[in-house]
Amino acid sequence: MESFARKNDSAVSSCLWVGTGLGMVIILSLNLPASDDLRQSEPVMVSPSGTILTLKGAVLTFVCLDCMGTLTHQPYEVWRDPHSADDSDKTRKRKLVMHSPSSSQDMGDHQFAVICSEKQAKVFSLPSQTCLYVHNITETSFLLRADVVTLCNSVCLACFCANGHIMTLSLPSLRPLLDINYLPVTDMRIARTFCFTNEGQALYLSSPTEIQRLTYSQEMCDNLQDMLGDLFTPVETPEAQNRGFLKGLFGGSGQAFDREELFGEATAGKASRSLAQHIPGSGGIEGVRGAAGGVIGDLTRARIALDERGQKLGELDERTASMMASAEAFSKHAHEVMLKYKDKKWYQF
Repeated sequence: MESFARKNDSAVSSCLWVGTGLGMVIILSLNLPASDDLRQSEPVMVSPSGTILTLKGAVLTFVCLDCMGTLTHQPYEVWRDPHSADDSDKTRKRKLVMHSPSSSQDMGDHQFAVICSEKQAKVFSLPSQTCLYVHNITETSFLLRADVVTLCNSVCLACFCANGHIMTLSLPSLRPLLDINYLPVTDMRIARTFCFTNEGQALYLSSPTEIQRLTYSQEMCDNLQDMLGDLFTPVETPEAQNRGFLKGLFGGSGQAFDREELFGEATAGKASRSLAQHIPGSGGIEGVRGAAGGVIGDLTRARIALDERGQKLGELDERTASMMASAEAFSKHAHEVMLKYKDKKWYQF
């Protein structure tokens, strides 16, 4: 980001902020070549500035605010293809969009550095590096996610704790605005994917294929129904156009007519008593279909019962034949035994 790297700096410069797991923030100075030609040949010089800011717990996020407490946007440069034919004749210059206040030279400190770790949040004044505000967020647990977001035309620090609490702090004063128990972290997927967005919203993956969206802003909750999308726009059905005689005669397309409209009493007059009259049944086509379906069902069930009876009779015939064969074999065996022992005396057994 563009910030003050040292205490004695009078202007912002390109810096690299590095947060460590031991609660230390190290600021490195980046020396970028001024012109595009040098940028292609000379490397970026990185040097330690000697500035070290300390907190309790691992560093999660840091951001810079201007002297009015507004979130500063990072400077950017529009990328252009150096081999493009459209820009070959145009002179391209490096244009960085800066968002520094115009009256920064008349003020002692120009920026606020907001740093949040797993345990506490601190606000430093730059370039003096004076700690203005300190807030111990939690002692028994730790933060999983912390983001600086815009809410109600202002900025605040939104935090999600491992015990399921969602907390918001005002900036730069770090005054507690919200502390509510939302969801204890029982799945590591929530801890890895939870993130805060602007206007009081947050997102996380509740399953591998589902995104859970929530809001902690009353204004966003009131306008939620207006932001829901529609699959289609409801449109009233237009009235049918009058079909002319010639269009119906030469149109070439068939047209469905109602029987009552063609042959009813309203059009053709009252019929004579000697003529047949169509009297629809109580059920109509659907009733006939239902009755036919019921008869077919009864016939099917009767056929299945007959098939089962025939199968059982076939099994009974097979068992009877098997018993007759067994009885015949037993009779033959008994006759053989009788012939073997009929001529022997009692003392020969």
